[in-house]
Amino acid sequence: MVTALNRKGFIGLISLVLLLLILYLLPLPCDAQVPDAIRVAIAQDAVSLKVEISGPFEVVDAKSNKRISSGRDLNTTVVAYHNGILLGDIRSDTERLLMKTEGAGVISVNGRRFRQGIECIRKSNGRLLVINTVELDDYIKGILYHEASHYWPDEALKAQAIVCRTYAAYQVQENAAKEYDVTSDTYSQVYGGRTSERYRTSRVVEATKGLVISFQDKLIPAYYHATCGGHTEDASLLWKIDCVPLRGVVCGFCKESPHFSWHAVLSLREISKKLEGAGIVSGAIQDISPAGRSGSGRIVGLTVRTSKKDVTVSAKDFRNSIGPAVIRSTNFTVTIAGTDAVFEGLGWGHGVGMCQWGAYFMAKEGRTYEEIVKYYYPGCSIISIAK
Repeated sequence: MVTALNRKGFIGLISLVLLLLILYLLPLPCDAQVPDAIRVAIAQDAVSLKVEISGPFEVVDAKSNKRISSGRDLNTTVVAYHNGILLGDIRSDTERLLMKTEGAGVISVNGRRFRQGIECIRKSNGRLLVINTVELDDYIKGILYHEASHYWPDEALKAQAIVCRTYAAYQVQENAAKEYDVTSDTYSQVYGGRTSERYRTSRVVEATKGLVISFQDKLIPAYYHATCGGHTEDASLLWKIDCVPLRGVVCGFCKESPHFSWHAVLSLREISKKLEGAGIVSGAIQDISPAGRSGSGRIVGLTVRTSKKDVTVSAKDFRNSIGPAVIRSTNFTVTIAGTDAVFEGLGWGHGVGMCQWGAYFMAKEGRTYEEIVKYYYPGCSIISIAK
């Protein structure tokens, strides 16, 4: 027999369970101290820049904070000279020039629009390092269009936004002592500033605002790639990273990707030239053979036999030397046919982390962004760094 007291206790227990369930489903808070902004190197060896600003602006010496120029609307050039930086016809004896906009003002650098402001730094070689410091989510809006098609399903784009934000936030933590956190090219994430923002991708960024991926209360380096070819790779085999969510998973989702399989035919002479240029081998190549494979099926290293000696090279260095758009992944076979090498491979990219085409097909099947993220980064949590 259930007494009134027991009923009250039972109802209280049910309420507690429901509260815990709600808290479990909500994004967890993050203890990581991630700044609101990220520093993006949009040019690293510029000879000169054409700069246009619409709206109120201010130009200051970034070292002394002394104002050099201000006003409304600007159309000028920026050039480094031996004593400092030349802004149009204004000579400033500084190595760091900060150009800021106010409110909804936009700054254009060589025809590409950026938010907030840029810093021009005169390097020792007499060229300019140009850094756009921008709010983290504005940065994600400026890369998402380049990293995934804005026509993809929303859940795939949400997963991509969270992954890109995590990668960026991790780099902010790792590079605090450096001049910039990320570059604007494929070595980090392709960033086009405000020029690259699109309605659908910007909406997805807002929908996932502040959400990142963590493991054991720490941000992870959330790598991703186009197509894994059936199994993602263990990050520790490529970089000095041993992270449980990045040890690789079986992927049966990307089989219909346009990049699932590939082939390339290169002359041995061309391969020799590229490997010699990278300082890996010398002499005419006579044979190339795999020297071990990882658990994902990717080649770990290659034995290259030349007219002078045999050389073992990592598959990563081999791919980078020949060209990652030619040797699209390290999951391949190679056959010598006369004076040519014939490569047959699977996937495109380094293979670590989220398979983008796998995420696309998962979303097409009705999977949510949480399911996509947690599949490719097993054991992880989705947390919030929003303030």
